[in-house]
Amino acid sequence: MLSPYTPLLLIVPPLYVDVVWPSLVLEQRILSIIPITVGLAAEWVVLRFGGFGLSWKKAAIVDVVMNAVSTVAGIVVIPALGFVWEFFPGSVLYKLFNVGTFNLGTWAATFVMAVLATTAIEAAVVRWGFKIPLGRRGFWILCFANCVSVALAYVSLWLHPPEL
Repeated sequence: MLSPYTPLLLIVPPLYVDVVWPSLVLEQRILSIIPITVGLAAEWVVLRFGGFGLSWKKAAIVDVVMNAVSTVAGIVVIPALGFVWEFFPGSVLYKLFNVGTFNLGTWAATFVMAVLATTAIEAAVVRWGFKIPLGRRGFWILCFANCVSVALAYVSLWLHPPEL
């Protein structure tokens, strides 16, 4: 049965929410060609020479799989972490320093969250998917390699800022 308000739904234009926070902007750049390519190359070398005991071929397979999983999961996880940041501690930071969403603290937090999230996902794939012992050292080696691709995404934001 139709509601008496049904005709209003047909004539009222849809409302769009226009909310953007740094992790959404960063996610777009992380998924671009240069950070992906350089990140794959950096992690391939790290997997080969970082003490994981992998051949070039095995390192390439692990690299592609862990990055595929990280990419798919990261599409949701990185913006979600940024959204959580916006409520706390971001909202406290904004009020305390009278700054908006796109401030240095939020950009720094977004960088750290993106690197740690992608590293955690990739480390899980290495450890449980491929049964390769990781340890703290291995985690931080992967973290360094992830810093490279996320840093490239940041550089691209600085060189070619998005139109918001």
